[in-house]
Amino acid sequence: MTDSETYPLDRRDVATALLAGRDGLVVVAGLGACAWDITAVGDHDLNFPVWGAMGGAASIGLGIALAQPDRRVLVLTGDGEMLMGMGSLATIALQEPNNLAVVVIDNERYGETGMQRTHTAFGVDLPGVAAAVGFPVTGLARDQGELDAALPVILETPGPVFYTIKVKAEELAFVLPSNDGVVLKDRMRKAMVGA
Repeated sequence: MTDSETYPLDRRDVATALLAGRDGLVVVAGLGACAWDITAVGDHDLNFPVWGAMGGAASIGLGIALAQPDRRVLVLTGDGEMLMGMGSLATIALQEPNNLAVVVIDNERYGETGMQRTHTAFGVDLPGVAAAVGFPVTGLARDQGELDAALPVILETPGPVFYTIKVKAEELAFVLPSNDGVVLKDRMRKAMVGA
């Protein structure tokens, strides 16, 4: 058994904790399991699940955070997706959106292609990368106590904030959101700025 199969945190429990009492929180979910996780918590007009754009979640979150500076924006993505879009972290750090948090749900696996191990399984330190490019707030949570301490930082601390939350590697049932990009865009726009 590898380490990620013994991590105590469950990804759906983490998503539930992050979205509890969300009020006006905008959530961009990376391709795959993170999109299913936020939908399992409950579909919402301010959810934007990314379909077919692996590596793009953090950039999309940055765009929304810059366009809506009075709203808290949470990017919830996986380790494989974040590794593909790592360059976006440098752009986020340079833009300094204080309303943006990027959280990587890290099971050390590429869940979409067969649960192969990602680079984080071999020691790649995503919070270290975020700190190196200029994120003022970074962190790592590996258990319930660390998650409990991380939640107010992720949801309230001026950012940009970057956190990795280690979760056990497991295959969960699909809870699929709409895959109609126009519907997702229009409902979010309406929820943010009106008809």
